[in-house]
Amino acid sequence: MQIIPFPKKSDWPALLARPTQSIANIEKAVAPILEKVRSEGDAAIRALTLQFDKIKLGEIAMPQATIDAAEAALSEELKAAIRQAYQNIRTFHEAQHQPVQKIETMPGVTCWRKSVGIDKVGLYIPGGSAPLFSTVLMLGVPAQLAGCREVVLCTPSDHPAILYAAQLVGVTKIFRVGGAQAIAAMAYGTESVPKVYKIFGPGNQYVTAAKMLLAKEGVAIDMPAGPSEVAVYADATALPSFVAADLLSQAEHGADSQVLLVSTDKKFLAAVNLTLSTQLEALPRKELARQAIENSKAILVETQEEAIELLNEYAAEHLILSVENAEAVSEQIYNAGSIFLGNYTPESCGDYASGTNHTLPTNGHARAYSGVSLDSFVKKITIQHITPEGLKELGPTVEAMAEAESLQAHKRAVSLRLSSLK
Repeated sequence: MQIIPFPKKSDWPALLARPTQSIANIEKAVAPILEKVRSEGDAAIRALTLQFDKIKLGEIAMPQATIDAAEAALSEELKAAIRQAYQNIRTFHEAQHQPVQKIETMPGVTCWRKSVGIDKVGLYIPGGSAPLFSTVLMLGVPAQLAGCREVVLCTPSDHPAILYAAQLVGVTKIFRVGGAQAIAAMAYGTESVPKVYKIFGPGNQYVTAAKMLLAKEGVAIDMPAGPSEVAVYADATALPSFVAADLLSQAEHGADSQVLLVSTDKKFLAAVNLTLSTQLEALPRKELARQAIENSKAILVETQEEAIELLNEYAAEHLILSVENAEAVSEQIYNAGSIFLGNYTPESCGDYASGTNHTLPTNGHARAYSGVSLDSFVKKITIQHITPEGLKELGPTVEAMAEAESLQAHKRAVSLRLSSLK
């Protein structure tokens, strides 16, 4: 890692900037894919899958026999791990249910709201060398708890762990389609793939561009997303080997993963760099991780206050606080997707099984977005009831306001009722 000692505050924006991609070029490539699926449906899915993945699709739905065989194909150890993760994620998200509270804002005027699961949601799980069955749990559990009636999963992978997790969380339909065409299929609907009301899930730059383009058309998505990232703030109480392992666990996602280390201790940064080299060589995905680490930065700052300010400016997806007063420091963090406290809370636990959700805002979007939660899968409907006595109390207020806004029909809707009560 490149160690950058005591950078000027004016240099922070350049130091903390994520690598930019040619969004316009990516969107230009993706837009015709969306249009083809919108206009040609299943035929477009088959043609695009053959073009991009070199796979000739027959049935677009995942064969039921393949789904049924998934459980038997997994070891008992892995199934037990998936079930434990499922239970922890469910326990954490179940506590996010909000009871209905009826609020009497004034005598005779009662307002409340209820949570209703989004009727139809779509989950996307990419293919590739890492079967992301953990993301099936992260998206499927809150959908299940929210009571979404239809949960559609699109994935080019038939990995049994993905299919087993999908059954655990109650996915209703699975389709063997990936890439931007999968996102388009769920947004527009085809002969096989149902149209959904909100789309969730990670993917490459083309999948992300598809989601963003569709969001412009009014399709709801979970959040803007980009390459995964971690920031670690560590002091002399941290263990260099632990911190190096955390950095590499992020870096092995891919060459474009973002890794940032911040410390007030120069010797510690040097020690992390030494153990990074040793641990890197033992990784099966070391070439991917090496590229990410080569592009990463270790920033030396003067004080903890400066470190906290820098971290808030960066707004990391994952933030690990390996410092003596970790919880106190976390109270001063207002821009982060998820925070991990102390030497024994690796990001990996949040990625898989502690209970929190790993679908988080990247690329600085933690300044304004939250990670996925139960709320992501529900909509809030407000309800109110006004008694005749309540309308007598509230009506004159509404009449005066409507009159001031020159909206006479609004006023009349109240005045007619008030007259009937005399």
